[in-house]
Amino acid sequence: MANYPVLAVYIVTFLTGLPCNLLALAAFIVKVRRKPLPTDILLLNLTVSDLIFLFFLPFKISEAFYGHWVLPRLLCSVSSFVFFSTIYITTLILTAVSVDRYLGVAFPIMYKYKRQPVHAIVVSVIFWVFSSAHCSIVYITELLYPRDTTMEPVCYDNFTDKQLAVLLPVRLELCIVLFLIPLIISTFCYLNFIRILNTLPNISPQKKLRAIGMALGTLLIFILCFLPYNISHIVGYVNQKSPEWRTTVLLLSTFNACLDPIIFFFSSSSFQETSKEICFKILGKKYMPQTNL
Repeated sequence: MANYPVLAVYIVTFLTGLPCNLLALAAFIVKVRRKPLPTDILLLNLTVSDLIFLFFLPFKISEAFYGHWVLPRLLCSVSSFVFFSTIYITTLILTAVSVDRYLGVAFPIMYKYKRQPVHAIVVSVIFWVFSSAHCSIVYITELLYPRDTTMEPVCYDNFTDKQLAVLLPVRLELCIVLFLIPLIISTFCYLNFIRILNTLPNISPQKKLRAIGMALGTLLIFILCFLPYNISHIVGYVNQKSPEWRTTVLLLSTFNACLDPIIFFFSSSSFQETSKEICFKILGKKYMPQTNL
């Protein structure tokens, strides 16, 4: 039987997130080609992560529509791996962006000369490898500890005791290392970023508002999309079983794929201009950039 609430969330996420992230991808590619800044490289990686998640989302849509897993078992492991690894790639990249922005206002002169695009590339590669290595627990859980094949086919749910014995400690470690620590770092960086920014007299109020909006929007993503899901890791470890509400809070993490490009657009004037330029090119019209930004 179809799970209509879950199905609705997945469909809305896919239909809104895919075009927004494709536009964001094109905009960041244009920006990186013109002038590669570390922040743009990090956000380009974040957009790629969101798109990978969205490309695999139809597998979850199929599961929600039929009420159980109907695709080959291997696709369950692959889609679950993508689903979870992109969550933590997002938290790591958003944290790196917060550090970049904080250092840019706290130590503007020194950081300007030491800030290199290659650093962002190296950091992005490390994040992809680090997150993927942690989330490989999906394959270990599903392949090394097979479940009873006589039961209704489900994807990464209804775990056996052997699976939970391996999975629950790893989930707790994921929560601490890939969520709580990044959240603490991001909160520290953005609160100080906002504090320092408000003391600078040579920055226009519009730019300050956009920068503050980016900071608060990022913290909102952490709290709204990822905090409830990671709390389920702690609760599950304490109770030694997956909470029944885990699937519900996991849905909140899917909205991240929609929120990221919206935050980019409203918090960056250059991103707005590049996005508008691409849209005008698609429509075959000439774009006249605004000169007051």
